[in-house]
Amino acid sequence: MNRQWRVAQAVMVALLGSGGVVAGVAPPQAVGAVPAVVPATDQAADGQPVAEGLTQMRAAAKADARNRVLYYAKYHPAAEVRASAWNALRSARGDEAIAEWLAPGGGFDYAKQLARNTRARNKAFCERVVSTHPKEFSPEVRAAAERALKGTDADRAAFVKTGYAEAQQRDRTAREADAQRKVELAAKDRELVRSLAEHDPGEQVRVAAQWALRPGATDVDVAEFFGYGWSSGGVLDLEAYRLRVADGEAMRHAVLSQLIAKAAAAEEAGKGAADAAKARAEAAAAWKAVSEHADAAQRAWLAEQEAAAAQAENWQNIAKAAKESADSLWKNIGQSAETNQTSWTQERSEAAKSAGFWKDMFDRAQDAESRVKD
Repeated sequence: MNRQWRVAQAVMVALLGSGGVVAGVAPPQAVGAVPAVVPATDQAADGQPVAEGLTQMRAAAKADARNRVLYYAKYHPAAEVRASAWNALRSARGDEAIAEWLAPGGGFDYAKQLARNTRARNKAFCERVVSTHPKEFSPEVRAAAERALKGTDADRAAFVKTGYAEAQQRDRTAREADAQRKVELAAKDRELVRSLAEHDPGEQVRVAAQWALRPGATDVDVAEFFGYGWSSGGVLDLEAYRLRVADGEAMRHAVLSQLIAKAAAAEEAGKGAADAAKARAEAAAAWKAVSEHADAAQRAWLAEQEAAAAQAENWQNIAKAAKESADSLWKNIGQSAETNQTSWTQERSEAAKSAGFWKDMFDRAQDAESRVKD
C-alpha cells in the first residue's frame, strides 16, 4: 500500500469518525450535577399567584423544553444522548427533571461527554461505515464493519486503525480486476464533482468532493466519491447540523429560564416599592431582556429553517437525478439521497416550530414589558 493510499484512508477515517454517532450504551443521568437553572414556582414571594400571563409563559417554555428533549431522544446523533434524553422524559420528577437535564452541567452535557470516549467513537465509526458503504460497491468494507460491530471493543478498534483501509483496498483491487464492475467515468461526472466541491451546501460533501479531485487523484477516486464519499459527507453534514442546533437550543432554554425568573422577581419586588417608577423601569428592563433573547433565538431558527430547506431541496434534486440517470455511478447515491431529503425536510419542520415558539416568547415578553410600564 503506497503512501498516498494510506493518506487517503486517514482522511476518510477522520471524516467518518468526526460525527459522534454511537449506539447501545444507556448513560446515567449526571450524578451529583448541580443544575444551573432551578425551575421557578408559580407562586409569588408573598404566597399569592403570579400573573396569569407569567404562568402561561412558563407553561409554554416547559412544554417546548419537553418537546426539545423528545427531539433529542429521537434524532440526536449520539446514542448516549438519545438514551439519556429518554430517561429524562420518563422521570417521575417531570418538568424539573427536564430543566436539570438541559441545564449546563446536567444530563445533556454528561451524555455528550460519554459519547466522546474512544470506545463510543469506534462503534460510531463502524455504524457510519455500514450506513454509508453499499454492499454493491464496497462489499469487503461493509462486511468487515458489520463483523466489527458484532465483535468486541478490540475488534472495533482494530477496524478503525487498520481494518477499514485494508478492506477498502480489497474492494478497490476487486473492482479493478472485474471488468463488469469497472466504472466508466464520463467528463460530465467529473464536472459534477467539481461543482459539488465548490457549491454544495454541505461542508463535508464539499470536502469529500475536493478530496476526490485532489492533485494526483484518478477516475477511481471520483468513482469512490459516487460509491460512498458523497453519502458519507451527506451523513456527516446532517449530524453536524443536529449537534449544533441541539447545543444551541439547550443553552437558549437555560438562559430563558433564568431571564424569566429574574423578570418575575423584579416585577414582584416592585409591588409596594418606595420608588415605584424605578421599580417599574427595572421590571420593564428585565422583560426586555427576555424579549431580546427570544428575538435573537427566533432569528437564529429562521436561518436554520432556510439552511435545512436548501439541503432538502438539494437532496431532492440529487434523488431525482439518480432515478433518471442510466449511469451506473448514480445508483449508489439514490437511496442515500432520498433518506437525506426526508431527514432535512424533518429538520426544516422542526426549525419552523422552534422559530414559532420563540416568536411566542417574544410576544409574551413584550406584553409583560408593556404591563409593568403601565
